[in-house]
Amino acid sequence: MTQGKIAMRRQTGFTLIELVTVIVILGILAAFALPRFSGLEAKARIATINALAGSVRSGAALAHALYLANSSASPIAMEGSPVGAVIIDATSGYPTVAVLGIKAVVQDLTGFTFDPATGIFTMDSAPTPANCKVTYTLGAAAGAVPGVVVVSTGC
Repeated sequence: MTQGKIAMRRQTGFTLIELVTVIVILGILAAFALPRFSGLEAKARIATINALAGSVRSGAALAHALYLANSSASPIAMEGSPVGAVIIDATSGYPTVAVLGIKAVVQDLTGFTFDPATGIFTMDSAPTPANCKVTYTLGAAAGAVPGVVVVSTGC
């Protein structure tokens, strides 16, 4: 350094006011964003239960088509079925409400419990499992489409 001149360093960084302003803005954004994401878990469970209902409907229709194609012989061999054979109800022509019936049609039941006595698929992770379920019931008449009822009030 030369005499008479004082070397001045320029300091870089953020001031306290700038940092507080950024934190306040992030807090405001979080306050608006959090309520939008808080209901996603329930919506995901409802979407999962509806997807299972769609799988049950399409699996039952596919099994019925194979049943008709095989000249109405039960059980039917269904490719991709976890057990291989699906038992078909002789009256309606759709899978029975049993383990080797409709449960054998659905590929993946991870996260669900099936009750073969009632034909109810219950979601295990639901806050109220009894109110988050899919019920499969056979039609009473010949060729009657089975009922698939979704209950998602407790999801």
